[in-house]
Amino acid sequence: MIGQDIGGLVIHLFSTFGNMVWQIFWPLAFGLMLSSWIRNLLPVSSVVKHLGKTTVVSLGFTTFLGMVSSSCSYAAASLSHTLLTKKATVANAMAFLVSSTNLIVEMFIVLVALMGWTFLWGEVIGGLILIATVGFLFSRFYPKDVEQELRQHLLDAQPQKASCGMDMSEMSGDHSDCGMDMSKMKSDDSDCGMDMSKMKADDSDCGMDMSKMKSDDSDCGMDMSKMKSDDSDCGMDMSKMKADDSDCGMDMSSMKSSDHSAMKMNMASEPQSATMEKITKSAGFFQMDIAMIGKEILIGVVVSSVLIALMPQDGWRALFISNDAGLPAWLHSFLDVIIGIFVAMIAYVCSVGNLILAAALWHGGISFGGVIGFILSDVLTIPMIRVYQKYYGKRPTKWMVGLLFVAILFTGLCVDAIFNGFGWVTSDQTVRALNQSGFGLNFTTVMNLIFIPVSIWYYRLGKKANAGMGMSM
Repeated sequence: MIGQDIGGLVIHLFSTFGNMVWQIFWPLAFGLMLSSWIRNLLPVSSVVKHLGKTTVVSLGFTTFLGMVSSSCSYAAASLSHTLLTKKATVANAMAFLVSSTNLIVEMFIVLVALMGWTFLWGEVIGGLILIATVGFLFSRFYPKDVEQELRQHLLDAQPQKASCGMDMSEMSGDHSDCGMDMSKMKSDDSDCGMDMSKMKADDSDCGMDMSKMKSDDSDCGMDMSKMKSDDSDCGMDMSKMKADDSDCGMDMSSMKSSDHSAMKMNMASEPQSATMEKITKSAGFFQMDIAMIGKEILIGVVVSSVLIALMPQDGWRALFISNDAGLPAWLHSFLDVIIGIFVAMIAYVCSVGNLILAAALWHGGISFGGVIGFILSDVLTIPMIRVYQKYYGKRPTKWMVGLLFVAILFTGLCVDAIFNGFGWVTSDQTVRALNQSGFGLNFTTVMNLIFIPVSIWYYRLGKKANAGMGMSM
């Protein structure tokens, strides 16, 4: 009997996990792929122009972008991260984050089907209030020094271009100091970009003590036995390299004497088309995103699956204060919104499951504002906070989470006051039947059949591209 119970529980856990993965896979894959394309193709100047300042127009633009993007919280986090790397303000990026997770069509459809039109309008009004509140709080109260720390974290996380294994960031075109003067390079110069024409036999020391070296063996610590006096390579064994093919691992066939800084890795045996080059570079960003936050996403889905499978709906209902407690309406609403945010942080369920749990909480006695606060808090779950830390660092994340918490609390209280004040909230709504399983011949299945093979191919393409650039993660 006990063995059967344990077996049934394990099956239920795996079923819940599989169903959740099936429901969120395509929006997550779509959102991360869209993020990679935006990061690669969207000019920084365009983002700075429209989102570089926090205004009513910029908040409206980010709201629109959020509404037409993915509904998956993790994908929304990736997209908002992309906007920040493109120099959008923190306020605009956070407004996009909350709009992308709360003002989307699929959520509206499920809300009406499961909980009724009242909750749809509560979500719409609450989402708009939250966006305005987030814009105000982050533009006024997010510390400038913390934002600078966030920007520096983003800058440090940017992939560095391959430079033949040498730091070329501080090199000038007229310094032949064991650096690489490329200003006079010709197509037949096989020195990996180093102007050695002015080096003397007694001073080409590349920063090394050459006092005991003879004029004919100043090889900078390298095997120069087969090298000519005019092709010192300053840091590389050139003994077996020919004069016309020592490209240091880079395709230099198209380099001209007037355009030497545009080195590109020869990543394929055949030249890629312009379109394929863009796809490959975008795929590289996609693979890096998966490598960075994939673990956090998996942990979040596993924890959510366990909580939903093991915690009965009555258990969630017991967390909230009954309407019969005799508390003032405002205090009841305040406490319920606080508890709703807390529950969302520890028990967030992706996609439809989040709204199913919200419906269970509503019929268990939570206030209307508490339900809205719970739904809006999908950006404050523990796995999401871990993603923010990966993206922005610890101190910027603490401020981010704190301001989002205040914004959601304020929004929940406003929605509760508005709907109760106008008498729009009714207590006789019943939970309507909804098939929680995503399996079957439906829209989710069709989209997954498309995005599963596409995302696998896209990930492998990005991994290969990053490996070729020396950025394998």
